[in-house]
Amino acid sequence: MFDRRLILNFDWVLLLLVCVIAGIGISNLVSATASWHLGGTPIYMKQLLWLCGGLLLALLVCCFDYRHLEHFAIHGYIISIGLLLFVLLLGKTSMGATRWINLGFFNLQPSEVIKIIMILMLARFFGRTAHPLGFGFAELWQPALLLLLPVALILKQPDLGTALMVVFIAGSMLLFAGLQRMTMLGLVLLGGLAAVGGWFGLHDYQKQRIRTFLDPEADPLGSGYHIIQSKIAVGSGGFFGKGFLQGTQSQLSFLPERHTDFAFSVFAEEWGFTGCGLLLFCYMFLIIWGIYIARHSADRFGMFLAIGVTAMIFWHIVVNLGMVIGLLPVVGVPLPLFSYGGTSMVTTMLGVGLLMSVSMRRFMF
Repeated sequence: MFDRRLILNFDWVLLLLVCVIAGIGISNLVSATASWHLGGTPIYMKQLLWLCGGLLLALLVCCFDYRHLEHFAIHGYIISIGLLLFVLLLGKTSMGATRWINLGFFNLQPSEVIKIIMILMLARFFGRTAHPLGFGFAELWQPALLLLLPVALILKQPDLGTALMVVFIAGSMLLFAGLQRMTMLGLVLLGGLAAVGGWFGLHDYQKQRIRTFLDPEADPLGSGYHIIQSKIAVGSGGFFGKGFLQGTQSQLSFLPERHTDFAFSVFAEEWGFTGCGLLLFCYMFLIIWGIYIARHSADRFGMFLAIGVTAMIFWHIVVNLGMVIGLLPVVGVPLPLFSYGGTSMVTTMLGVGLLMSVSMRRFMF
């Protein structure tokens, strides 16, 4: 029989935060695409449909007891690895990258789904394994193997941005689980060596992105054009912004990819420091609320599940905002609930549903 406490403990705060951020994002897409004269369904309407579908998915997920997912995590992992292999063999190629499976009505990007699956797998591992003094290298070989296989397959697509996101999420969950001091120093050293050695394994366009990040003015009309125009848009917004539909960088089409990677630049130009402050406050509240859910979860699996989803949203925010203001290289990471994208919206809302499920069952032992 359905427990009435689930309804009484429904997380309205989390749902309201998600709807507010997504609503701001959709209104921003109206402005970002106002100068487009294309047939078919407008971009903002498609995003609204994805949001409605995502909300329905989140509500369905939150009705399901998250603790049952611990037993099915390994099955999801195997299926996701199979999808990543299928992408490399028969996936859809666009702009030199093979990342999608064409399902007719929808292009599935398995590298987005693997984020949720890795969160489930690592939550399962850390939920069952505890070390009061912290994890050492000897205890980390299992999660390392679980992580390296999908990361390697994602890098083959190639999709450096998503691969880094998966690593950042896993790293955040590992830090929360606790590390021995020497283990932490060793991982930092390995990370530094991997970053240096990884340069030689990057594709030419990926190397160019890093060079552009260091000196965008070296090629202002070529590889540096995106970030230069983005910084102009953000800076020209001033304190109060230019107003809705009044951003010159977006309305005059100087700003590329303004509905996806650089959606925040459009918002910053039109609403200025004040609007950006409000949006960032909503994101900050969302992250804090995710940590609150983790702290009050009923078990270790739920705690690490909430931390993983919160880390996924956090790192997407940090990388995208750092990208659009020139603090990080352009790696094609969307701003969650804000940038246009069906797979990104569904993945984020799936994570939100898991957070709700953990929050609603915090009283059950």
